Amino acid sequence: MDEKAVRYRKYTEEFKMEALEMLKSSGKNSRQIERELGITAGLLLKWRDRYQVKSTGQEPVHLEPSDMQAAQAEIRRLRRELAQVEEEREILKKVVDIFSRRKP
Repeated sequence: MDEKAVRYRKYTEEFKMEALEMLKSSGKNSRQIERELGITAGLLLKWRDRYQVKSTGQEPVHLEPSDMQAAQAEIRRLRRELAQVEEEREILKKVVDIFSRRKP
């Protein structure tokens, strides 16, 4: 059997920004804009939730993770760090136990 590989379309940051701007300013709903742009249903709302358009003085307009996405990334980072610290603590407990058993 010949299985077709699933290929996902990649969209440029500029395309995403323009689509999000259309959603914000056109007065049309997301489904209408998705149909006009030929993108998958629901994708525009995912982009809206995932990104925020940033413009800071001299820098060009660009996409950044939304506050929610940034918070979720920070939570993942902190969980990894916590797991590492807990592992280090367990190792130190074992070392203390080993050295406390020794008698000079």
